[in-house]
Amino acid sequence: MDVHVSLGGSGDLAARIYRQLLDAVLDGRLRAGERLPPTRDLAVRLKVSRNTVALAYERLVAEGYLTGRVGDGTFVSRESLAGTRGRRAPAGAGVHPRSVWQSIGATRMVPAVTPRYDFRAGVPDARLFPFTTWRRLVARELRPAAVRDGSYGEPSGDAALRAAIARYIGVSRSVRAAADDVIVTHGAQQALDLVGRILIEPRTVVAVEEPGYAPVRHLFHSLGARVVGVPVDAEGLDVAAIPRGARLIYTTPSHQFPLGTPMSLSRRVALLQWVERHDAVVIEDDYDSEFRFEGRPLDPLQSLDRGGRVVYVGSFSKVMLPTLRLGFLVAPASLQPAVRAAKQLTDWHGERPAQAALARFIDDGLLARHIRKAAREYDARRGRILDALQRDFGRWLVAVPSAAGLHLTARAVPGAVIDDEAVITRARASGVALHALSRFYAEGPSASGLVIGYGAIPTAKVEEGLRQLVTCVRG
Repeated sequence: MDVHVSLGGSGDLAARIYRQLLDAVLDGRLRAGERLPPTRDLAVRLKVSRNTVALAYERLVAEGYLTGRVGDGTFVSRESLAGTRGRRAPAGAGVHPRSVWQSIGATRMVPAVTPRYDFRAGVPDARLFPFTTWRRLVARELRPAAVRDGSYGEPSGDAALRAAIARYIGVSRSVRAAADDVIVTHGAQQALDLVGRILIEPRTVVAVEEPGYAPVRHLFHSLGARVVGVPVDAEGLDVAAIPRGARLIYTTPSHQFPLGTPMSLSRRVALLQWVERHDAVVIEDDYDSEFRFEGRPLDPLQSLDRGGRVVYVGSFSKVMLPTLRLGFLVAPASLQPAVRAAKQLTDWHGERPAQAALARFIDDGLLARHIRKAAREYDARRGRILDALQRDFGRWLVAVPSAAGLHLTARAVPGAVIDDEAVITRARASGVALHALSRFYAEGPSASGLVIGYGAIPTAKVEEGLRQLVTCVRG
């Protein structure tokens, strides 16, 4: 590995090289067992004599930080104190972010300790993913013949993937879109960021669901919006409660997060009429819509929209893997040039081999096959949770009706007093990971309950985990 050595400062050249190499060993930049550049190569790069570099190496060897192997090279000693002195960026005491970031912090998505019973919402089962097939498809796209050149790609994403997504959502969700209408993103969160960048000005009113997905609220707030929560009832977002000045409305109509209730058809029509009257835009996050277990799916807002007021956002994080960071949006034609420009300014384009592999995964019917297989497994887990909620938790909780997704929400029954935060704390100590419903409320009084995911936990462990959870609810 090349080592950066600066010859500025005081002292003879050999001493300066020695001090900088010693610092690199002590702060962990050079790790135990790592090979240093040959003295000749480092001397040429620094434009000093080879003896000067050799003197620095010899001193470090004598002090036990380096080890020389005849005919092999010079290495950091495994008995050295490598990594004992942390290397940190400057404190920057006089440099501060905008004030909005004082209230927004990064959220830990992965628990510090792997829970024994993982009921977290929004986490798919990686064990169900066809890794062998996916590796083959990606490997095919990494061959020289497939890569063709080393140039940058289109901001909108791989052309074959955009066409595959347009067909996929057209068939499975009746979304009206051609390949040119699709923009590939790094998951749904980047799609929301792009829409916010092109529509939000300082103090723009953005309406979000209450309860709802906190990262969306924080994202729009960070872009300068005035974010207002709109209550959700048994039919979905309460259109009558949307503030008149709202420019942007974010909703999850297919499977509301976190309650799970779908938006009724009458409420969908009312929402589209509202945005038409008030010159607003709807972001339709089709969250978890792929896994449907009962009832008929309702038409997406996008397919009902005739005025070009809906931006449709989707992701492959739940149907495949969150680590792949693959999502998309379908915007009205009037917004597409701005979205493409924002995408280019943000990261230029996504990972081309993964996008091309996903296009083939969709076109070969492999995605549909994987969804069918995973849905059977998730349905079995969902059924066990519903049975247990009715049988063992009836004194405290009642399931919110939900026909799709990777989680169920259970509200506190009328008259029951449940401190869901305390339940979560006791559950965590017992090896059970799940979410408190009250955490998803940002304004006004919150409802108490539990959000129970069934994507990550093996089917065989569901009932055992729920028995453990009963004791935590009971207190």
